[in-house]
Amino acid sequence: MVENSFDKIANIDEALSQINDGATIMFGGFGGIGSPPTIIEGMINKNVQNLTLIGNDTGFPNIGIGKLVSRGHASKLIVSHIGSNPVAGQLMTEGKLQIEFSPQGTLAERIRAGGVGLGGVLIDVGIDNDIVSNGKEKIVVDGKEYLLELPLTADVSIVYAKKSDPFGNLIFDKSARNMNPLVAMAGKYTIAEVEEIVPLSELDPEQIITPGIYVDMIVQSKGVNWKWVWE
Repeated sequence: MVENSFDKIANIDEALSQINDGATIMFGGFGGIGSPPTIIEGMINKNVQNLTLIGNDTGFPNIGIGKLVSRGHASKLIVSHIGSNPVAGQLMTEGKLQIEFSPQGTLAERIRAGGVGLGGVLIDVGIDNDIVSNGKEKIVVDGKEYLLELPLTADVSIVYAKKSDPFGNLIFDKSARNMNPLVAMAGKYTIAEVEEIVPLSELDPEQIITPGIYVDMIVQSKGVNWKWVWE
């Protein structure tokens, strides 16, 4: 367990000790880009079960978070789509996987709301659709009706970054940034897998996207094992 708040570097076993059966896990990534491969592979090896996964999508069957989904480690997903992972669709059709869909922008706002402590966000997307609006509170503001979308948080957030210092200040690599900054804020405990860990004060403050105050633990990435991906 990390004890020094200015040195949050840990090994993968310490990171996995925070992730147990039945946990709600929020993950960064967009089609697998920006998802933490070492942590995901570790979760599979640990054989954690009955997970609720929250993130943009289900990756591909053997890429990103899709590796967990395809192997049956999740019981529920909250995502914007599953189209790139046919295994997720099959599991949903067979009743083995519960899926809550949320439009991508709405999903991002719900995660942001959870991260900054808002009680929810007001959205007009789907207000005239019975399937979308079913069970959601409607609120009128200045004569216009909105759906109240509730915030999303997680027991553990897992994110992937290009570079970090020991405090957990994070820099992301171009489009791999995607949902990661929002996800980092919304976890009760946030683990960042990073490609490169540099000494304190080495990062350019103007390039830091996620301040270390949101990060509880840092693990060194082993990168993507492409042989394992295609097995």
